[in-house]
Amino acid sequence: MNSRNPLVAILRGVKPDEVLAHIDALITAGFSTIEIPLNSPDWQRSIALAVEHYGHTVKIGAGTVTNVSDVSTLSSLGCAFILTPNTDPEVIDTARAAKMTTCIGCQTVSEAFVAFRHGADGLKIFPAGELGPNYIRALKAVLPPQVPLYAVGGIRPDNLSHYLKAGCFGAGLGSDLYRAGQSIPQTAANAKAFIEAYNTFCQSQA
Repeated sequence: MNSRNPLVAILRGVKPDEVLAHIDALITAGFSTIEIPLNSPDWQRSIALAVEHYGHTVKIGAGTVTNVSDVSTLSSLGCAFILTPNTDPEVIDTARAAKMTTCIGCQTVSEAFVAFRHGADGLKIFPAGELGPNYIRALKAVLPPQVPLYAVGGIRPDNLSHYLKAGCFGAGLGSDLYRAGQSIPQTAANAKAFIEAYNTFCQSQA
């Protein structure tokens, strides 16, 4: 979803009165794609604030998007992208019609091809931490090479490179980056660790 830095920061559980401070810490560390899941408190307000203050410099999007009505709401809020936990062709079609980038949750080859055929911009492989890098390699062997895969679920600074080496374009970073209620300094420290891990991987591939 972002060629500058393919790491997606997931702020699950963030509240409107703290969202801007956490996003600022993430941007300072080097993140450029921020996801606010729809199972967060008052997510509409958080997303509106994020888009207003940071939408001109980084990509602000929504996660855990499961129905068409939410896609319409997100489009009106100015969201740049959606991530879904499942493969729903109607959600994909609606988001594409609204010119939003889509990263669609899937696990099986069949789900991946359904998402791809409906125009998904990326595929979210979840739970990647349980499936492992070899599962990513197996998927890559049969999927069209131009389809970017994002590992989500169980990705940490110490295993990020394993999934990138297996063929993932990027990763969605959840509880090892941000947990609801954590401090801004903790978010900053976690973000720094992930960015350093990603940069180390890139240097090893140069």
